[in-house]
Amino acid sequence: FDAGPFDAHAADGLPPATEAVYRQAADKVLRIEVAEVGSDAKAVLGSGFFATAAGHVVTNYHVVSKLVHHADRYRAAYIDEGGDKVPLRLLAIDAVHDVALLAGDRAASPLALAGEPVAKGVRLYAMGHPLDLPLSIVEGTYNGHLEHTLYQKIHFTGSLNPGMSGGPAVDAAGAVVGINVSTAGNQVSFLVPVVRARALVDAVSAPGYAVPDDFVDVLRAQLLAHQTEYFAAILDAPLPTADIEGFRLPGKLAPFTNCWGDATQPKKKRLHKMHSYNCSTDDYVYIADGQVSGVLQYRHHVLTSDQLDVFRFYSLYSEHFGGSYGKFSGREEDLTKFECTVGTVEKDGAHLRVAFCLRGYKKLAGLYDVSLKVAVLGAHDRGAESAIAVSGIDFDNAERLVRRYLEAVSWTP
Repeated sequence: FDAGPFDAHAADGLPPATEAVYRQAADKVLRIEVAEVGSDAKAVLGSGFFATAAGHVVTNYHVVSKLVHHADRYRAAYIDEGGDKVPLRLLAIDAVHDVALLAGDRAASPLALAGEPVAKGVRLYAMGHPLDLPLSIVEGTYNGHLEHTLYQKIHFTGSLNPGMSGGPAVDAAGAVVGINVSTAGNQVSFLVPVVRARALVDAVSAPGYAVPDDFVDVLRAQLLAHQTEYFAAILDAPLPTADIEGFRLPGKLAPFTNCWGDATQPKKKRLHKMHSYNCSTDDYVYIADGQVSGVLQYRHHVLTSDQLDVFRFYSLYSEHFGGSYGKFSGREEDLTKFECTVGTVEKDGAHLRVAFCLRGYKKLAGLYDVSLKVAVLGAHDRGAESAIAVSGIDFDNAERLVRRYLEAVSWTP
């Protein structure tokens, strides 16, 4: 006997769970539009939801970031059920966690913000307006918080699409568990925990709260505080090291870094071997279109050869050291040009060739992108070349990080 798929709601004479959730939440989930003031042309489309009866609207920071950087050029609105545009005012941002709170100046029926922890495997329902289409609902699964991250994100098994950013992911009771933020494809998606939205709502609702005159100053303060916490986890303890083919080099610097290793022998004449060690963070902070911050990446290349003479080996070694390293983002008008210093440092009897490069953020004074390359000199048949790149760091932390990194580079005893 095959009764077919069983649905408890249907057995009780109730609508299936997804339909019930949709009906309950549909009028509380919004299509958000950011438009250029002069032409009224759409620049960004996203989603959001009512979080209070006063009409406070939660969305992602990246959906409304143009209001931060170009407040005079862009305006935001949500589209009501009649198709009218209801203006939105920016009230608060949390750029590090990618959340923003706006006011729509209309009373609303809000979604509840979940307060209890969610168990892994619980069914969630992500809602939003994908690709400027009508409201959609996506069933998925709560899979807990991501590992290897400094700040918590929820792993959601479900298909989020562009335009759904800022929409709610709710449980079967219609309470918001997370805010849609990004996807890696193949039903691997990510949510901001609802606690971050609750924090903004509480801050704005507190007596005496004043909307900032310039959100760029708020963004700058948040990024500076973020990098202080971020690098404290690395700089406040001895750097771990890894021994690779006779060299001691920085290892896994923090729990929120991922590292991979490999050894290859290039096919061309097979005259040398290269041992590689690559590490990076999964975290980044969205600043504006084309610019992210808070990215840490580093790598080691150890070259060995028993077939190349001294001159050919050093030519190969120099080629590796001379290449650029680091994936940096941003526009020329927002950043200074890289300025580099190259020199030789003596450490524990070893000579290190060092190249240090730095560029500043024009609108976010005190923040820099930094690149360091170092090569261990002194052998004719082996060499270690290492590089680290960091975006969104202040000068003091950059200097400390470079010194600590160089301290971890040496020949093995």
